[in-house]
Amino acid sequence: MMHSNAANRLDRLPISRMHKITLIAVSFAYFFEFADINSFATTVPKLVKLWGVTINQIAYVTSLSFVGMFFGSLVASWLADRWGRKKALAITTVWFSVFSFAAVFSWDIVSLGIFRVLTSAGLAAMTVVAVIYVNEIFPAAVRGKYQAYAIVIGICGTPATNLLASWVVPLSDWSWRLVYLWGAMGIVFLLFSRHLKESPRWYESKGQFDKADALLSQVEAQVAAEKGALPEPAPAPTAAAATTSKPKASYKLLLQKKYLGPTILLTVLWVTQTIGFFGYSSWAPTLLAQEGFSVSDSIFYVALTTVGAPLGSYLASLVTDRFERKWCLVVFGTTIAVCGLFYGLTFNPVLIVVFGFLVNLFERGYTALVYAYSPEVFDTAGRSLGTGVSYGLGRLSNAAGPLIIAGLYTGSGYQSVFFFIAGTWLFGAVVLAIFGPKTRPKPLAHTVAKDAVAPSPAP
Repeated sequence: MMHSNAANRLDRLPISRMHKITLIAVSFAYFFEFADINSFATTVPKLVKLWGVTINQIAYVTSLSFVGMFFGSLVASWLADRWGRKKALAITTVWFSVFSFAAVFSWDIVSLGIFRVLTSAGLAAMTVVAVIYVNEIFPAAVRGKYQAYAIVIGICGTPATNLLASWVVPLSDWSWRLVYLWGAMGIVFLLFSRHLKESPRWYESKGQFDKADALLSQVEAQVAAEKGALPEPAPAPTAAAATTSKPKASYKLLLQKKYLGPTILLTVLWVTQTIGFFGYSSWAPTLLAQEGFSVSDSIFYVALTTVGAPLGSYLASLVTDRFERKWCLVVFGTTIAVCGLFYGLTFNPVLIVVFGFLVNLFERGYTALVYAYSPEVFDTAGRSLGTGVSYGLGRLSNAAGPLIIAGLYTGSGYQSVFFFIAGTWLFGAVVLAIFGPKTRPKPLAHTVAKDAVAPSPAP
């Protein structure tokens, strides 16, 4: 067999039980990613009293966690190409769950910091693989919507963890450990993983056409039994194209012209998203308190604004497959910049909540959109590496982001921070508008021929 025609055969499938199981499984993994990512922040106030943790130590753990995310993203892209999307998703989810569990037994800030860095590596790794997996399993016409649905469900992990922490952390001197035990529950994902299918596109990218065809035939039979007769797929690429050698998964691949441009573009998007998102979410309560609001009021105002987060992911699900994703991202990014600037320029509590709500709404919508957009600008050969490297560099940038914001606040004042964050979002939107490729007119099905004829990287 010269080609399995995986993309075209998958893209013409109706949404079935297989897709719904995949959605539930990925949503579950996302839930505990969002649940675990805030664990350290919710337990730090207790550790300051118990262990005498300093502000500098907190900063080191936070910054090093983003370094861990960078390396986790790189490893994830290699795993997903080497061992397959399904297996990589299971490995990375187990990884962050195991080290979150290890954090339960931390004995000082150093041991906890090490466990948190390793946990963060797993969290970023799982995200990279999940984004790729959803992109390759769901039909091109609806993959953005279902990526957003997964985030709508997953993001509920953040308020769930905050509520749990507010209840258990004050109970005793050891109860803070239960927050990390909660994060370790992601390991239950293994119960879902055995029901998932490997990506036929991955088999095809490795030249394993017989395995891809066998898996596709099995899926088609299951879907046809559930939904009825299936339409014919679009024709497969020519035999000559299908037999051309596949590029080996190597980071050198990204230096080729066809991959370098998209990788740089996505790195800009993920850097601006990371600095912009964590700039608002991490600093808003502190800066409000520094400007005269009580600590309780500042935390309460910020909590009210986070109601917009799941609504933003749902908003993305409504527009992501209806309009060109590039322009949706440009509009969302520009809106975040404007609303965020007003958020920083006002000291009226009502306006703080309104503009903060809009920032959260469009930020989470932006995240859902870029999760769908990122893997689409690559063919199968470069998708895992390109997505992993750009996402990892974005997370790595936030090792420096807090230092920049702190320096701006100290040197130029409160409002300069929000001018910087707004400028970051606007820069990303402008770069995307000028250089970003459109993906909606060319769904993944149309890139199969390109996958097949991609040149081998230099040895």
